[in-house]
Amino acid sequence: MAASDPVLCTIDGRGVAAVTLNRPRVNNAYNGELIDALIATFARLAGEPALRVVMLRGAGKHFQAGADLKFLDHLRTVSPEENHEFSRRTVAAIRGLQLFARPTIALVQGGCFGGGIGIAAACDIAIAAEDAVFALSEVRWGITPAPIIPLLVERIGARAAGRLALTGERFDAAMALRIGLVHETCPASQLEVAGARFVDHLLLAGPEAVAITKRLIAEAAETAFTPQFHDRIVAEAAGRRRSAEAAEGLASFRDKRQPSWYPKG
Repeated sequence: MAASDPVLCTIDGRGVAAVTLNRPRVNNAYNGELIDALIATFARLAGEPALRVVMLRGAGKHFQAGADLKFLDHLRTVSPEENHEFSRRTVAAIRGLQLFARPTIALVQGGCFGGGIGIAAACDIAIAAEDAVFALSEVRWGITPAPIIPLLVERIGARAAGRLALTGERFDAAMALRIGLVHETCPASQLEVAGARFVDHLLLAGPEAVAITKRLIAEAAETAFTPQFHDRIVAEAAGRRRSAEAAEGLASFRDKRQPSWYPKG
């Protein structure tokens, strides 16, 4: 991995991955290379058996400034097939982040525009600096935020998504918190501290239980409560109580100690 790569990734001894969008000279605006790197990074992380949590940041002053306008202008000149393929990859990157097996945390500072909002919304937990600024500005360029519309409707509801996607207006972190786009705000200087607190909560939780819970939440958001889904969640709840992870979790609580899966040292 080179320092100039569009996406950087390291994993520490606890199994916590730090993923950094790394185009600070253009405020981490995405182009084809960044989208491909994001897909490749999470594909690689999916194969890391010791991975517990992913923390996602933007390099420099801003989290992510949406699409690179020069790249969008380039896409207008390519073949319809190439243009279509880039949209497919964009959706794949956002969907892949949303459905990633391990919990993800976004630390949002500075500007978070367009696709950056999609990236933050795709993460399980989003924390924003109090002075962060957001916008779904695509309509002001004559384009649409189509790749992230389904995600936004799920995360913040059609009413809020409609207002913001139709007007393209800027809004602050307080509003992002109010509509549920982010879970918490803090001074910019405290973003890392806030993120570390959530990481610790997640490391205390059983890894298998976390992965299954995340998957069930995603399925519940998209699945009608059919008899089949009812039977599945009943079986899941019953089966987990008999798992080795549950036995250790209950024992650690009873013994007033940290569970065996919590990193030592």
